[in-house]
Amino acid sequence: MRDPNFEQCVQACYECAVACDACAAACLQEDATPMKQCIGLCTDCAAICRLCAAMLGRNGEFAHALCTPCAQVCDACARQCAAHDAEHCKICAGACIACTLACRDMVEA
Repeated sequence: MRDPNFEQCVQACYECAVACDACAAACLQEDATPMKQCIGLCTDCAAICRLCAAMLGRNGEFAHALCTPCAQVCDACARQCAAHDAEHCKICAGACIACTLACRDMVEA
């Protein structure tokens, strides 16, 4: 039987990855130089979120363990995006916070 937090975590990971991709793409359309750290974190966050969701979906041996670093990257990305006024950064920060919480719930379950 799957953890009751499973569906929520997978969904949060995928939604976060999409929001991060959109944020990074939007930042690249702006003056990318001051957004360099934001773009980098969004790219890393999208990658780990997709990996985490995929491993959870396959019930991979290290899926639950991957939720910890995924939450850490999402938290860092949320803090970085929250520091910017752009709407895409605010949306990304919200998705990252939701994913952080969902991943932490998986670890604590």
